[in-house]
Amino acid sequence: MGDETSTSASGSAQEPAAVQGAGSVKQQISNLVALSLRATVPEVDVEPIVEVCTGKFGDYQCNNAMGLWSKGKGSGTSFKNPNAIGQAIAKNLPACDVIESASVAGPGFVNIVLSKSWVAKRIQDMLVNGIKTWAPILPVKRVVLDFSSPNIAKEMHVGHLRSTIIGDTLARMFEFSNVEVLRRNHVGDWGTQFGMLIEFLFEKFPNWEELGSQAIGDLQVFYKASKQRFDEDAEFKDRAQQAVVRLQGGEEKYRAAWKKICEISRNEFDQVYKLLDVQLEEKGESFYNPYIPQVLEKLSSQGLIEESEGARVIFIQGHQIPLIVVKRDGGFNYASTDLAALWYRLNVEKAEWIIYVTDVGQQQHFDMFFKAARMAGWLPDPKEKKFPKTSHVGFGLVLGADGKRFRTRSTEVVRLGDLLDEAKSRSKSELLQRLTENGKIVDWTDEELEQTSKAVGYGAVKYADLKNNRLTNYTFSFDQMLSDKGNTAVYLQYAHARICSIIRKSNMDVEELKVSGNISLAHPDERVLGLYLIRYAEIVEEACTNLLPSVLCEYLYNLSEMFTRFYTNCQVVGSPEEPSRLLLCEATAVVMRQCFQLLGITPVYKL
Repeated sequence: MGDETSTSASGSAQEPAAVQGAGSVKQQISNLVALSLRATVPEVDVEPIVEVCTGKFGDYQCNNAMGLWSKGKGSGTSFKNPNAIGQAIAKNLPACDVIESASVAGPGFVNIVLSKSWVAKRIQDMLVNGIKTWAPILPVKRVVLDFSSPNIAKEMHVGHLRSTIIGDTLARMFEFSNVEVLRRNHVGDWGTQFGMLIEFLFEKFPNWEELGSQAIGDLQVFYKASKQRFDEDAEFKDRAQQAVVRLQGGEEKYRAAWKKICEISRNEFDQVYKLLDVQLEEKGESFYNPYIPQVLEKLSSQGLIEESEGARVIFIQGHQIPLIVVKRDGGFNYASTDLAALWYRLNVEKAEWIIYVTDVGQQQHFDMFFKAARMAGWLPDPKEKKFPKTSHVGFGLVLGADGKRFRTRSTEVVRLGDLLDEAKSRSKSELLQRLTENGKIVDWTDEELEQTSKAVGYGAVKYADLKNNRLTNYTFSFDQMLSDKGNTAVYLQYAHARICSIIRKSNMDVEELKVSGNISLAHPDERVLGLYLIRYAEIVEEACTNLLPSVLCEYLYNLSEMFTRFYTNCQVVGSPEEPSRLLLCEATAVVMRQCFQLLGITPVYKL
């Protein structure tokens, strides 16, 4: 970085009213740097480049000087080198209580040190006014999140786990950021499989309406039996295909059977969503079906749809195969449904950002489908960085210990309900063993054991998935995810419970302290913890912008590690600094709980 030259944070520019308390700390520093840049190079329109500083010279760093020097060389600039531009940027930072000092290193890197008293005040304000005051400001107001999306009549299995919990966490992060989120469950409730199911139902139970759900019984068994019949009996297959036509033609008898099958399937899905604490509004394929003809008509009138080998297609530049929108038999498919759904989301729901959470195997489909929408003029060019926009949030596979797709020993897919039950059961077993060994079992009620086992077990499953970069495959292991060591939800639950225990042992009224006490960041580890706490908003902002829940998991784990270092080096209970340090403990617990909330994990207060 080179030698440093220090500059006080004062200058001619006035402090903007928007700086105090608005958005993330990084946003606020960027606002101050923007004012300085305007004063330093008024003739150049430039965006502030502000990053967290990893060196020892500052907390944030402005990296605009080199770019400005490259841009200004040969145009009669008064600056002799990039360092001189950096000095001017530092000098022109507005006088304010946010920045303690600014120094310049090497070729114009402006290192900014935040005021300890401002950091302390920001934490205290959050404790008084709530964590929502740390919500980042995002450039969108309404988002559609399309996630989970199982197929009707098929059970939710481990393959649906990733879409469901990644989608839920993204929704929670956007909602925390004051964005309206339309959580959409685009279930597969329309298609050829329904002809097979309906015909099988009519054949086996002519009086199915009287029997209701009992006629179908276990939907998975029913599905397999009807599929076997479909594959082996040509006459049945013909009747099933006719049943699809009659269903799509709106015949009441077929519609009623379809609704019953959907209802049974939906009830099974809802049980899993309840366990996972996931909220979704169903708008399945059938919902968009009526919109398909008019949407395809619009695309045809624009000359985008062509005939090809008996099908109707859209040729997409960069792809060898076209996007089929009407099959040879005249039926619609995923592409036609997706185009109708996107049209609806843009024109009726007025979404600015439409996000699809599916496995990476569907990347090509989404790439072609998004390009078709841009060809139609529905979406701007991605290079323009304008809204509305679409994103595909791809994710890798869940693998077993053998490195293959995670399945049961009988090669069946793992039912999601069974998996969650086992996570809770293992969690309860380990908790009972530990409490029995340390003699604390007498302090726990059956209800507390049950709720804690659920929170820890389900949370472990979610966190083990979310902590990974979603694009990679990950190996499912109960032993690893339920370990209380390393980067696991169990370790983090213990860390949170320990903080709650520290606060309880102090016998001080923390709610009273929030109002009457003051936070001091005199010790280096107090300052490091405080600084990391106030970065929370920009972490959520980064996770939302890049659609990466793992960013939030990494922050949560690092925060727990920083707290451990603080607690090791700074005595809390019984020290002269106890009131201030208790407030830091409480702030850490509040931020950890909010991280848990965004990850869909229920925090525990004792373990």
